[in-house]
Amino acid sequence: MQEKQSELEIIAREWLENRGVTINDIAELVYYLQSRYFENLNMDVCIHNVNRVLSKREVQHAILSGIQLDELAEKGLLKEPLQDIIRRDEGLYGIDEVIALSIVNVYGSIGFTSYGYIDKQKPGILKKLNEHSDGKVHTFLDDIVGAIAAAASSRLAHSSAGDIIEDKI
Repeated sequence: MQEKQSELEIIAREWLENRGVTINDIAELVYYLQSRYFENLNMDVCIHNVNRVLSKREVQHAILSGIQLDELAEKGLLKEPLQDIIRRDEGLYGIDEVIALSIVNVYGSIGFTSYGYIDKQKPGILKKLNEHSDGKVHTFLDDIVGAIAAAASSRLAHSSAGDIIEDKI
């Protein structure tokens, strides 16, 4: 059963896609994090959990805020020194991770460790975003995508085997 998406969720999903991130990209990260713990894990289950995370308003707000800051930095519209800090994705600038942690917090403590792990490993779409090979600024987006995957992974980990798809959380 598919729930109706809010206007805000539709916009957040469009913004992700416009930045080159698909639901399948995020679901692949969930699979990367959880496949060793669920013998019969498949992409449908991973996609389901990503969709549930994306249905949360606080996640939608984080997506919109982070992407907007990345886009402003691309256009040179932020004041210095913030413009340079975000454009370069300075290692000691931690606000991008703070926004990511607000997403991870939605589904419990497993998400925190999963986020830290995936943020260091940078598999799949995270590697592409982090390399900035498309010439865009992804200071916030890479952390947000990793956090969505970690939250979906945590959600999956907290689910019992029978509730993985048919849940009401």
